[in-house]
Amino acid sequence: MDLAAVLALYDRDMREGARPESPDARVERTGGVVRHIGGEGGWNGVLWSDLDAGNADAAIAAQVARFTGLGREFEWKLHGHDRPADLGRRLVAAGFTADPEETLMIGETADQLLDAEPPDGVRIVPVTDRAGVDLMVEANERAFGRDGAWLRDLVLARLATDPDGIVALVALAGDVPVSSARMEMIPGTRFAGLWGGGTAEEWRGRGVYRALIAYRARVAAERGYRYLQVDASDQSRPILERLGFAALTTTTPYVHGV
Repeated sequence: MDLAAVLALYDRDMREGARPESPDARVERTGGVVRHIGGEGGWNGVLWSDLDAGNADAAIAAQVARFTGLGREFEWKLHGHDRPADLGRRLVAAGFTADPEETLMIGETADQLLDAEPPDGVRIVPVTDRAGVDLMVEANERAFGRDGAWLRDLVLARLATDPDGIVALVALAGDVPVSSARMEMIPGTRFAGLWGGGTAEEWRGRGVYRALIAYRARVAAERGYRYLQVDASDQSRPILERLGFAALTTTTPYVHGV
């Protein structure tokens, strides 16, 4: 895989050429910045920028004014190769708070199509209704130890407005949710985004995470997506590297309150 070429393609298709995530969302392009205004319960933030030391501070101030004028918290999704090199410092000076850095990792969909089945006693179930979403949220809360109401709102909204653009899954041990994951797909791009994948502690290291990746890869392949994209935490990066995913760059969410 030509990583430089894939990164350029990712920047073009997924960031600079971003599309609204739902019918009630919109993408705005102005002043060297691409920003996403989410619909009900949707994501708000800056996806891409083409800035330099001379115009970065003014562009940051313009985004703060835009989103606070709408009464919305938002995220500036800063990638490691974005410019100027001190953009993160400038964001902090403007009142943003940095969340933990993650690694943007890419895998070829065709490389993830092995018959990786979940461990004995665990089954993977597609989520299509509120009851399934509630199980997803329960699994997410067990895995990450924090409130999952945001996930409920996100998945319910996507299932209602764009059911073909999301694949939501829950892994059940008997009737107990032990892991959940989702995949988001944007028509016209070659990237399917893998999100979630958190597994309850007692089930980690037993193949649930791998099985969820393989399940989503099969769906992505059927729909013509060449690449799988993950914003990987330090915990999941080693697993993904063993599966053949490659690191393209880092990504750090900088969050600004209302």
